[in-house]
Amino acid sequence: MPLRGLDEHDLARRQAGERTGPAARQPAARRGSWERNRLVASIALFSGLGLLLALPFALRAGAEFFLPLTTALVIAICLVPFLEWLERRRIPSPIAALIALASFLFVANTALVLIVVPATDWIAQLPDRINRIKATLAPIIHLYTQAQGFIDGLLRMVTETQTIGSEIGDFAKPGSLLQMLTASAPSVVINVIFGLLVIFFFLSGWTRLRRRTIRGRGSFTGALTIARVIQNVVDATSRYVMTITVINMVLGLTVALLLGLIGMPTPFMWGGFVALLNFIPYFGPIVAAILLGLGGLMSFTSVGPALLPAVIMIVLHLIEANIVTPLVLGERLKMNPLLILVSLSFWTWVWGTTGALLSVPLLIIIQTVLAAAGKPDIAGFLFEAGTLTSTLHDPPDDYDES
Repeated sequence: MPLRGLDEHDLARRQAGERTGPAARQPAARRGSWERNRLVASIALFSGLGLLLALPFALRAGAEFFLPLTTALVIAICLVPFLEWLERRRIPSPIAALIALASFLFVANTALVLIVVPATDWIAQLPDRINRIKATLAPIIHLYTQAQGFIDGLLRMVTETQTIGSEIGDFAKPGSLLQMLTASAPSVVINVIFGLLVIFFFLSGWTRLRRRTIRGRGSFTGALTIARVIQNVVDATSRYVMTITVINMVLGLTVALLLGLIGMPTPFMWGGFVALLNFIPYFGPIVAAILLGLGGLMSFTSVGPALLPAVIMIVLHLIEANIVTPLVLGERLKMNPLLILVSLSFWTWVWGTTGALLSVPLLIIIQTVLAAAGKPDIAGFLFEAGTLTSTLHDPPDDYDES
């Protein structure tokens, strides 16, 4: 029935206006906005996947540049708390950076003297010690006749490389980091000098760079966020590296003292190897135990004492990994073991042993930045009506995807 005071034409126009008014246009506008967000998310997703696939090959191909640069930046980030401590004592930034760099070089040179110099003697003695290893393992080899053929083949190979062993013994043993650099290839010297310069200039300009980055933000909220991210990266990375360094040094020193008590030659060299390899998750302690087993076979004439150094290292590592490290680091720096394994495999494939040493610090830096920037919601994008990141809005409730 027509409304009072309105003819049929007026009623038809009003009904048409209700269907095309703001209330009717709002769901369409919301749907269009969500579709645009979805399109932006799609572009960002595929662009990110392309970059993620290309990045490893670029890093691997440009290892001569990216490896020393990344190593220097990680070392510099770890030295930032020491730099800031010196600056709080009213020491100018360039001098504080020079002191921090000199302290790092002192530690590196000490490690070189304790590890590399004795290791050259062991390498030179390896061909002559094969017979002792065979004699030590004779009871075990007697039970496994197939191992005898393997040892004989190994002896023939070592006999053919006797000249190589003698040449190694003829080399002048490096007594310091400077001597090692002078005997290295020019590319190695250039990379080391480049890395040291990066550390120095990063530390000397750290305070100005941080202030310029924070003041360059257009809002107080943005500046506060940037400052928090920078501080979190420095705190998390330096705290982890310094804590693990202290733990590994204590572990290496304990191993060295116990090896000295059982009569193992050059115990501090072996303790240095244990401390250094323990920076590599999972695989580092395994390699350290194998090296200690080989060193025990080269030093002792019976199986029991020969395997004792490896047993000592394994027992102490289990105590360190399951009790000491979780207790010292706590829950704040506790990371997913799967992520550690993936990071270790990735960076080892890209940069070898140095990449394995950098895998956990780089994982901490990446996790800290992603925690502030927001993590991609790829699962929600693929399987739900979500978008790439949590900052984008969900689709309208009344949107029918059919």
